[in-house]
Amino acid sequence: MRKGIHPAYGPVVFRDRAAGHAFLTRSTMTSDKTVVWEDGTTYPVVDVEISNVSHPFYTGTARVLDTAGRVERFERRFGKRGGA
Repeated sequence: MRKGIHPAYGPVVFRDRAAGHAFLTRSTMTSDKTVVWEDGTTYPVVDVEISNVSHPFYTGTARVLDTAGRVERFERRFGKRGGA
């Protein structure tokens, strides 16, 4: 990599405010807030609203849409498609 054109890449704690979960990873994101991690080292912390711990897709609470009802409603409003 060329020097001087890339942002600093280092350890950052991402904290999911909805689930109270935090994880340490490396990123180019920075923050003025800091947190003392489990190893006793202070890292910058970035608060996120959703992560894999609180996202419905990963937690298994995602709702399945009624696509059959939507198609039938569309066909009632606009008519069925004619065969070619």
